[in-house]
Amino acid sequence: MSKIQQAFQNGKAFIPFVTCGDPSLEVTEELVLAMAEAGADLVELGIPFSDPTAEGPVIQEANGRALAGGVTTDKIFRMVERIRRRSSIPLVFMTYANVIFSYGTERFAAAAAELGMDGLILPDVPYEEKEEFEVPFRNQGLDFISMIAPTSHQRIQQIAREAHGFLYCVSSLGVTGMRSRITTDVGEMVQLAKEASSIPCAVGFGISTPDQARQMARKADGVIVGSAIVRLCGQHGPDCVKPVADYVRQMKEAIR
Repeated sequence: MSKIQQAFQNGKAFIPFVTCGDPSLEVTEELVLAMAEAGADLVELGIPFSDPTAEGPVIQEANGRALAGGVTTDKIFRMVERIRRRSSIPLVFMTYANVIFSYGTERFAAAAAELGMDGLILPDVPYEEKEEFEVPFRNQGLDFISMIAPTSHQRIQQIAREAHGFLYCVSSLGVTGMRSRITTDVGEMVQLAKEASSIPCAVGFGISTPDQARQMARKADGVIVGSAIVRLCGQHGPDCVKPVADYVRQMKEAIR
């Protein structure tokens, strides 16, 4: 069982996302440790990109701030190295194909494995094209995490059968962001996946309140929250660690 799958062993998993370098890499490092302490089971580290097509305005702006602050992939790697001296929480990178390409896919995979990263999510790589990323990462012992969307119907089971780590169930069509209501039949999506594989399913895109988290946790093995956390980072800047930790604690409590 991979370290990512272990994150789903103690009840429902809470998975927060942060944009690396917003407001600074020093603060991101403290955020990861504080979120782990507050009950996060796995953390998604967003490597900023200039054209993050899957993101809504909140995370787009965070990407812009981080890049303007001089964040690079190598600086993020050094931050992960520091985190790893203090925490063994499962970590996955979430970024875009271009970021990996420009770094060199094999080189990126080797560096990520050496740092003790556990997996990778690339929202702009369709299932049909995942091979060129999945293979180099798998060779390094890292899970390439597949996504299924409400539009994946016929392919959900096929994707689930080949998935590693966990299956990322996208609960809303469109980009990331907070939603007042989630209308997708997440339960059906998860059920289809479960018929094909025992892989844990976590739901993300649009979840921001404890109540939404509670509802989604009834249908899936874990809940992913990004925009609501990134918004707190944007609002509080360098003082965001405590508000984010409090929020994570509240969300983890809601899905217990």
